[in-house]
This record gives sequence, C-alpha cells and structure tokens, in this order.
Amino acid sequence: MDSGDTSLPTSADLAIRLRPVAEPDLAMFRRLRTEPGLIGLDWPGFTDAGAPARRFAMDGYLGEDDGRLIVEAEQERAAAGIVSYTAGCYAGRASYWSIGIVLLPPWRGRGIGWRAQALLCDYLFQHTPAQRIQAGTHPENVAEQRALEKAGFQLEGIVRASEFRAGRWRDGYLYSRLRDDPSPWDAVTGG
Repeated sequence: MDSGDTSLPTSADLAIRLRPVAEPDLAMFRRLRTEPGLIGLDWPGFTDAGAPARRFAMDGYLGEDDGRLIVEAEQERAAAGIVSYTAGCYAGRASYWSIGIVLLPPWRGRGIGWRAQALLCDYLFQHTPAQRIQAGTHPENVAEQRALEKAGFQLEGIVRASEFRAGRWRDGYLYSRLRDDPSPWDAVTGG
C-alpha cells in the first residue's frame, strides 16, 4: 500500500493466527462487558468487569470444557477479537463444541472472521475427539452467516425463541461442521 492509501488491508494481506489469552488482552475482555453495542445483538447487558481477570488467573481461559483464544492479525500483532468454544453433549457420548467469535469493529468486514473460525475448527478437530462443531447466529447477521458458510459450516435450521436479547426473544440460526466435511481451505487453495 502506498502512503496515500487509507484503506485497511484485507485478510488476504494479513496472516491470521489464534493464540492463548495474555494479561494485556484483559482490557479488551473488560470492554466487551462494559461498552453497550460493541458486539451488537450479542451484548447481554453490563456484566462483572472483574470476571475476566479472575477467570484468567484460574486457567488462562484454557479450561477443559470451555475456552477463549485471541484472534491476532500477525503483521500488526494486533488482537482483532476473540474466538470461544464450549463443550456440549447430545446423547450418550456424542460430544460437540459450540463456537463463537467477536471481532472489534476495525477488524470486521475484512475476511478475518471466517478464517479465525476455520482455524478454531482445525484446532478443535486436531486436539479433541469431537465429531461436531456448531455455531449460532442471528437471522439479521448476514455477514456472520456468510463467514460460517465460508468456514465450512452448513445451516441446519432455525432455533425458535432461543435467546433473550435487547428486550425480546429472538430466533437463531444453527450451523454445524463435521469432522468429515470438506475443509474450507480446499476452496481457497483449489485443492
């Protein structure tokens, strides 16, 4: 980019990686709990701003049944957001992961989200025996729907009145990716 170019680089220009949470990242976690609207419809209202530091002290956000990783744009070594994973179980031993993502506003719309979610799936499939990873989003969040599809997820259906946010019950879209589904990286590399 030349010095007169004010556009932000896209993810094709940025190497994206996931890394464990570090103590300086806790400021971002506190912002997500105390800044209305920073994460749109997913903001649950004001919550304990001290909770992130307590959780970090407990296990660094790398728990057995849930965790958080930082999405980092490597050239800038900037924390662009957070991916999360939480264990669930259907019947018997059918364990799965539910994942989520939040990107800070300057990093949205740049192709980072789908890559971060695909990297998280790769990580979970490599290090756990889960066959299924699922993610939910709001019907009005078309950008996240596209990101999930690009990350290899398939829409399974609508979960009616599944979430209370912004004063009313809202439907959600449920997506899943199975261990044996095609890798989204094949579509990118033509493989």
